[in-house]
Amino acid sequence: MSFCGEIEYNVFMSEPSSSKLNEVSPDALERAILVSIKTPSQTQAEVEESIEELARLSSTAGAMVVDKIIQPKSSPDPKFFIGKGKVEEIKATITSGGVNLVIFDEELSATQQHNLQKELGIKVLDRTALILDIFA
Repeated sequence: MSFCGEIEYNVFMSEPSSSKLNEVSPDALERAILVSIKTPSQTQAEVEESIEELARLSSTAGAMVVDKIIQPKSSPDPKFFIGKGKVEEIKATITSGGVNLVIFDEELSATQQHNLQKELGIKVLDRTALILDIFA
């Protein structure tokens, strides 16, 4: 050990590891479901491209994407953003797939995020919160 003023520094000497620095055990990753809606003004290709970008952002943030859900909807539901049936579908996937995070491609209101977290029992983020998390 070496000391510098009041701060103690531990120095460890060891053989180099064969693993890469950026390798993370799959067990340590958050398991996420990505969710988006497709409105009449969007093409299927646009929505799929956007959710693929969200998957890359999720991976950058350290999450493993286990499912992607796109719901055709004329407009976001004021309570859950998606329909109640999709909420139930996500709950079933959470139970069976060990999912601990849901990420929405679009911006959620504070009320929608609160309602979803309460209903699903796990953390819910939107694209903006995910990007802020990456750069925090």
